[in-house]
Amino acid sequence: MDIKIENLTKKYGAQKAVDDISFNVKTGEILGFLGPNGAGKTTTMKMITNYIGIEDGNIEIGGRSIKDNPDELKKHIGYLPEHNPLYLDMPVIDYLKFCAELQDVAKSDIPSRIREMVKICGLNAEKHKKIGELSKGYRQRVGLAQAMIHDPEILILDEPTTGLDPNQIVEIRKLIRDIGNQKTVILSTHILPEVEATCDRILIINKGKIVADGTSETLRKQSQGQEIIKVKIEDGSSNDIITALQNLASTAMVDFVDKNQNKFEVHSQPNISSKRDIFNLCVEKKWVLTEMSSQETKLEDIFRNLTMN
Repeated sequence: MDIKIENLTKKYGAQKAVDDISFNVKTGEILGFLGPNGAGKTTTMKMITNYIGIEDGNIEIGGRSIKDNPDELKKHIGYLPEHNPLYLDMPVIDYLKFCAELQDVAKSDIPSRIREMVKICGLNAEKHKKIGELSKGYRQRVGLAQAMIHDPEILILDEPTTGLDPNQIVEIRKLIRDIGNQKTVILSTHILPEVEATCDRILIINKGKIVADGTSETLRKQSQGQEIIKVKIEDGSSNDIITALQNLASTAMVDFVDKNQNKFEVHSQPNISSKRDIFNLCVEKKWVLTEMSSQETKLEDIFRNLTMN
């Protein structure tokens, strides 16, 4: 079930939390929704789930406006909010049964849905405990289970791996990837490696506006105006090598990484590669080139560049 967002705006007083944003998410796509605190992520997700009302613009779920069909379209959405609201005095099994009934799951299907969620979310050993007795990581699993109990076509997950240990994070990532084959998933997180490991596409929002939208590879290419290469060259003196590298027409800047080991960082001219020139230089000078590797722009760097202003 596709999501289509058009010119969505939300104000709190004079401040625009969400400022005229538009984007689509297709069935079978996992969208990583990123942004600093206060950027408008949670507000946007709350409007998609109809947790808060739309001020201006429109949201379509499966081709139908959420303004016209709010209660009907809610049934197709599973939502895990950032602050996972749980009834701490309820045992896990009872809570999932309660959530299934709220979501109008057929009475005959509730036991099988509970068993499936307990299995998928790794809750078997904890299923008879009260939620208040669980660790934060297991409470998060219960939150995921309630979001999926009614088998929704759309999942909105706000910081789904908060409080999980590394093994649990890997398991939840796999779960989200598997779910994403059939469902539409919007995943918000501050853990950037998690986005790259889980999401098909990344959307970055800052001060209520979309500042980037694409795959991690696309965002890297867009942000990487210059090629950055690390090289290690043997046999020549470090000063002679850096001077020769700086004199190449294809290089913009050269700096030492480790002067004692003749390691250098070479910044190529915009839209030019200096690899061939470096190789030919070493052949001409009879220097041994033992390392030459491109430095990939990190998603963290892209995020900082787009959201620091």
